[in-house]
Amino acid sequence: QVHLRESGGGSVQSGGSLRLSCAASGYFYSSYCMGWFRQAPGKEREDVANIDSDYRLVYADTVKGRFAISRDNAKKMIYLNMNTLKPEDTAMYYCVAAQGKCGGRLMPPGAFPYWGQGIQVTVSS
Repeated sequence: QVHLRESGGGSVQSGGSLRLSCAASGYFYSSYCMGWFRQAPGKEREDVANIDSDYRLVYADTVKGRFAISRDNAKKMIYLNMNTLKPEDTAMYYCVAAQGKCGGRLMPPGAFPYWGQGIQVTVSS
């Protein structure tokens, strides 16, 4: 079993920044694709960004240029630096992991068998 734990969420004003972290444990391998999904009230879960073990990454158009995903394979950690936050970024953010590679493509929620419990990000105008 793979366990994922998010940290770093919170509330910020529009234009501000936050950094999310996710720690992986259990039967986790650094070869896994890891990423971040988010879900706003009344909306479907959205693949925000993901990154392979070889650091190939992809972003949703809605966050491109504002968010940056990174990973530390030795520490089994991934991060999401979020800048120029907007009220529409308000959502529950989930850390996800899957065996194999995402190949630089955004993936559907069903592609990730491992999910963290989620952490709230709220951006006020």
